[in-house]
Amino acid sequence: MKVIICGAGQVGWQIARHLSGEKNDVTVVDNNPDLVRRATDTLDVQGIAGFASHPEILDRAGARDTDMIIAATHSDEVNMVTCQVAHSVFGITKKIARIRSQAYLNAIYSDLYRRDHMPIDVVISPEKEVAEAALRRLAAPAAFDTESFLGGKAELMGIFLDEDCPVLNTPLRQLSDLFSTLRAIVIGVRRNGSLFAPVAGDQLFAGDEIYLFVHLEDVNRTLEIFGKTNVSQERIVIIGGGNVGLAVAKELENRPQKMRTKVIEINRKCAELAADALERTIVLHGDGLNIELLNEANISRADAVLAITDDDKTNTLAAVRAKAAGAKMAICLINDPTLASLMAPLDIDAYINPRAQTVSSILRHIRHGRVRGVYSIGDAEAEIIEAEVMSTSPITGQEIREIEFPEGVIVGGILKNGEMVRPSGQTRIEEGDVVAIFSLAANVAEVERLLQVSIDFF
Repeated sequence: MKVIICGAGQVGWQIARHLSGEKNDVTVVDNNPDLVRRATDTLDVQGIAGFASHPEILDRAGARDTDMIIAATHSDEVNMVTCQVAHSVFGITKKIARIRSQAYLNAIYSDLYRRDHMPIDVVISPEKEVAEAALRRLAAPAAFDTESFLGGKAELMGIFLDEDCPVLNTPLRQLSDLFSTLRAIVIGVRRNGSLFAPVAGDQLFAGDEIYLFVHLEDVNRTLEIFGKTNVSQERIVIIGGGNVGLAVAKELENRPQKMRTKVIEINRKCAELAADALERTIVLHGDGLNIELLNEANISRADAVLAITDDDKTNTLAAVRAKAAGAKMAICLINDPTLASLMAPLDIDAYINPRAQTVSSILRHIRHGRVRGVYSIGDAEAEIIEAEVMSTSPITGQEIREIEFPEGVIVGGILKNGEMVRPSGQTRIEEGDVVAIFSLAANVAEVERLLQVSIDFF
């Protein structure tokens, strides 16, 4: 497949890394020559320096015979015009645009993106993705990462193992025997900064970050086994009342359970807009790092603090200060993935990386064939791929133990006839099953081959 990626920042670079690693023909376009050079020096891609919305630049990038264009520059308007030019001048069939401004995303203007208006096939809103991720974190306070799969019947959970975890130093094979009815599988372990797919003889140690694939009905039991408990969240403090904070607060207001939410926003105009838009949420104008203001927000009784301003340092420090003041849980937004390693030492319970959320969302729309969902783990270290098994797939009709999966690949769950099944070596994969597979980044292309995921099946 031939793809043009417009924008060579973190999102564009990660998408280019994924697609070029899977032997696609990728060209990166950016008006910053240094970013283009970084992409061409580190990835197997071609690069063009120039404005992506200019027809001659897209022509030089090979737009006349391109299958897909992904517009992920920092400008909404450039992304929109790029898709229009790609459609009107070059007839590119698949067009994806990242659009941040809520002014373009209001549902009453949805006709804007029709093929006879501004033809964009998929609109990705980073702020919407981040707000949804924040709400998932709040719903599972014991986990630092969560995502739903298999039609909402299964959950991916990332949890940190403490010294008091009851199952430390126990081989995973023995855990399966001890909890034979538990529909949960450890699919990934990060130890000393390195992520790997465990085998049956591996043990878990204090300090490990593990990823579990769990049947939704077994989430609470699984957390208890690993020494965690999910407590109800009633008092929430949101630091940052911009588009993301406002979206989260609105959703919390709409929930049936009673939530006591407070929003702290340093920009007076934003604070006034938030106060006008919210009905039952208290909005405080001031600095989220100010301890007096935090005390006014009753931070010591907060079940969770969500620091989601547009500044990484503010979010990190606000989360640390909130925990020190007595908040039970702190979640912060960080754009710089290198800060992720500081979260545990700083006692920050969970973090949200907006770029990773955007990358996952874009990948979900560019996989071929019957892939239903893709979720990027960590700094694009691994993926969870959810796909329907085709009749022509090499794995159809085989037991899992017979399939030559590469190292670094684990089947986390299977949806059979509408029911989620915990896979074992004897589980037979049939046509029509939906499988959720954990794969380290280096093995994604081989997983797609085994699923018979190719352009032939569009």
